Amino acid sequence: VDHSMEPVPFTEEVSERKVSVVGSELVENYTVYIIDVTDGQHRWTVKHRYSDFYDLHEKLTAEKKVDRRLLPPKKILGKNSKSLVERRQKELELYLQTLLQQFPQATPTPLTNFLHFHLYEINGITAALAEELFHKGEQLLQAGEVFSLRPLQLFSVSQQLRMAKPTCCNGDAKTDLGHILDFTCRLRYLKISGTRGPVGTSNIQEASLPFDLSIFKSLLQVEITECSSQQILGLSSLRMSLVTMSIHRSTESMMSVLVPEASEFSQWEPEGVESGCPVTAVIPVWRNLTTLDMSHNCISSIDSSVKLMPKVEFLDLSYNQLSSVENLQHLYNLVHVDLSYNNLRVLEAAHTRLGNIKTLSLAGNQLDRLTGLTKLYSLVSLDLSHNQLAQLEEIRNIGSLPCLEKLNLSSNPICIIPDYRTKVLAQFGDRAAEVCLDCNATTEKELDTVEVLKAIQKAKEAKDRMSGNDKKVDSTRLSAAVPPLLSSSSPSPLPASSPLPSTCSPSSVAPPAAVTSSSSSSSTSSAQQAACPSKGNHVCIRLCHAEGGDVCFCF
Repeated sequence: VDHSMEPVPFTEEVSERKVSVVGSELVENYTVYIIDVTDGQHRWTVKHRYSDFYDLHEKLTAEKKVDRRLLPPKKILGKNSKSLVERRQKELELYLQTLLQQFPQATPTPLTNFLHFHLYEINGITAALAEELFHKGEQLLQAGEVFSLRPLQLFSVSQQLRMAKPTCCNGDAKTDLGHILDFTCRLRYLKISGTRGPVGTSNIQEASLPFDLSIFKSLLQVEITECSSQQILGLSSLRMSLVTMSIHRSTESMMSVLVPEASEFSQWEPEGVESGCPVTAVIPVWRNLTTLDMSHNCISSIDSSVKLMPKVEFLDLSYNQLSSVENLQHLYNLVHVDLSYNNLRVLEAAHTRLGNIKTLSLAGNQLDRLTGLTKLYSLVSLDLSHNQLAQLEEIRNIGSLPCLEKLNLSSNPICIIPDYRTKVLAQFGDRAAEVCLDCNATTEKELDTVEVLKAIQKAKEAKDRMSGNDKKVDSTRLSAAVPPLLSSSSPSPLPASSPLPSTCSPSSVAPPAAVTSSSSSSSTSSAQQAACPSKGNHVCIRLCHAEGGDVCFCF
């Protein structure tokens, strides 16, 4: 027998239920019977051994609902023989069919559980959920815990509400739909997790099941995963209460989630906004939404739907397909933005869209330039790991950001540069000690090296200024400070093979603060020139280390 099942969507019609025992299999030393259950177009498979049938029958007879003689008797000898198994298979099928005929609507709980109606059939699903909430609902609400539901469960509740049927189908008050509605009206934290493909042993596709969230009146937080945005109904009814919304693996656009009405109206504007052009609809804003997490979707653009969430502070759009950053200038309260693992190659004039954000993650993109980040003056944390940054010059674009404290550049080509950390930290000047690079605090040794690099850089700049033809330099001061450089009209550059820097004897070099005047004795200058192998054609930098020793670098 071919038991393969083609997935089909759930239909709304009340359908006939059927059951058949289609086969058996030997597990260890007992026989397991394979049961196909059909509810309209939907089927699922259940497996039970004879002892399970016997336990079911005992429960039903104890409740005086069936005749004790209805179940085929036990067999001790030859219980696994082929002839007995085939005969018993037909008898058990007749037994189950008789039970379904006897209980067409109010199915007893033992039979519901035996045939897995509580997992796959609308009435069974809602009855099981209602009974669970009857026992635990109040405790869950008091604890303020996140409550998880499946799309199939929400679909079943939505369908039950649409049907003109009693709220209690099996006559048991514990399974009344009212327990669910009371719970959903007061629930504050909800998680909805769907599945791709058939549910369990059934052919039911959860992704095709629409469900209505309007039964939730007090939600503060909702997380929806592995659902289609088309199947989520009533999300807009949460605009007044929702504070945090997370949508994962469920949509290709922000619009379909934030403005589902957009499919009905060609022109719309958020409430409270004056529009110069005619609109067909005024859409209420998400009044209390401060956190929006739409990571791990297939979103390719940040569309105008963000206008409807003016209070959002935390925005996570990581692991999408964004190639540009747009419309975020409408989010005046934005503080934390995650755009990691998208397709961003360039981010120009980021301050015009990202305003006064404090945390920005751009990890996992294809950025090779940072020119667009120069004016993010409030930025405290910046993650640029796993990009294409290769030039130290690009770090200068963020080196002057006054509040930056955390910077991650790991897994970029720039990391292979010798002394990468100190050269990057040197770009921050006097703030180097305040920057945590690649999640590692700056060490004292690195700070010493940064000071050396800074001094060398300043000396180079001084040398360049002295050799420039476009600036007039006071000849008396220049002659007193570095007389060897005036021996020719232009300074001789160091040969390519000259080491930089070279070390001079610390005892022969005067501190940088003590500038030799024009009236100094020639013996001092001669002593300095004699002590340096470069014959005085250099600029000396004398640094005092904590250990007490002095080091002079010259070039």
